[in-house]
Amino acid sequence: MMLKKYDKPLAVLFGFLTLVFLVIAFTNKDFLDWAFARHHNQLSWYIRPLFILPFCYFAYKRSLAGISVTIFCLLTSMFWFPEPNTVSNQVKDFLQFEVDYLTGEWGIGKILITSIVPISLTALAVAFWKRNVMIGLTVIVFIALGKMGWSVIFAGESGKSIMIPAISGLMICVGLVYWGIKRSQKKSNITH
Repeated sequence: MMLKKYDKPLAVLFGFLTLVFLVIAFTNKDFLDWAFARHHNQLSWYIRPLFILPFCYFAYKRSLAGISVTIFCLLTSMFWFPEPNTVSNQVKDFLQFEVDYLTGEWGIGKILITSIVPISLTALAVAFWKRNVMIGLTVIVFIALGKMGWSVIFAGESGKSIMIPAISGLMICVGLVYWGIKRSQKKSNITH
């Protein structure tokens, strides 16, 4: 009950912190270079898809603060791990592509393609907010396939470097979301 009282203010606070992070990342080259140097550590690639789990949980529980905190953590997780000593050329090339994409010119095409990210996250939140698990799971699959497709289509061969983290993250997320919902439904049936 206490957390419900602070749900909206916390959501606004972490929404603001997310915007501050994005502004700093897009306007401070030193910060972006520092963050992407750490993002070369592929542990960040493996944990990032797992943020779908708390995102779905908080949407299911209708917690704006939980969703907002999860998005902030997802974005900042790129630099949670130390810079690796060795990095494959494929990973280097892909991350250089991502930096060039983010810092390059933004035309209407790039804006439309990139807008798929917030649109798909909104669709995911709405699906779980409305307790529609099948649509939610479908959106999770769409997000993973979209990221993999975008990576290969736009980054070429280096885009294949995300396949194993993305596929393993997708399988874990779909499995745990499905399991969690079924478990929650069993508990609900027992109490009724």
